[in-house]
Amino acid sequence: MNTKSICLVSLFAALTAVGAYIKIPIPYVPFTLQLLFCVLAGLLLGPKLGALSQIVYVATGLLGVPIFAEGGGPLYIFKPTFGYLIGFIVCAYVAGYISHLKQSRNISTNIIGSLIGLFFVYLLGVSYLYVIYNVYLKISKTISWALYWGFLVCVPGDIFLCIVASIVAKRLKPMLEKILIINTGYLQDIKE
Repeated sequence: MNTKSICLVSLFAALTAVGAYIKIPIPYVPFTLQLLFCVLAGLLLGPKLGALSQIVYVATGLLGVPIFAEGGGPLYIFKPTFGYLIGFIVCAYVAGYISHLKQSRNISTNIIGSLIGLFFVYLLGVSYLYVIYNVYLKISKTISWALYWGFLVCVPGDIFLCIVASIVAKRLKPMLEKILIINTGYLQDIKE
């Protein structure tokens, strides 16, 4: 990794942290802008660097920096919403991988990658939500409850964020590549 890659990874980790504080309080799972920056990281940086930015974000929060929607620290793994954070790592990788399959990246490819990445956020998030409530917190909740509060209430807004991220990424990608070509002469790290 070169200095520019490290800066971009750090930037998207920081943006995801900022997105945690821009939220609409909903019971059980708050709606935040974290997903927007997670998807943008994958679409703009590619699968490896996009996922790495989310790993840096999650690791920083687990080290104790209060950058998650409800704080931080190592005990955050016992929060019912921690599964969504794990899903962000997978989402950034999947969105980046799918959007970078074709040389001519277009908005529809970005949207497909974003939505498939979103699927993994919800797969891990809702599963974790259900398990933590029923096993760790010993509060009996049904799968339909977890699907309603962990998926149905939030998914319309997240689909909208995926579409916005896909459009923004399409417009920002040429500018990002131009900056990297001017400053480094090649795009090796960003394309991997």
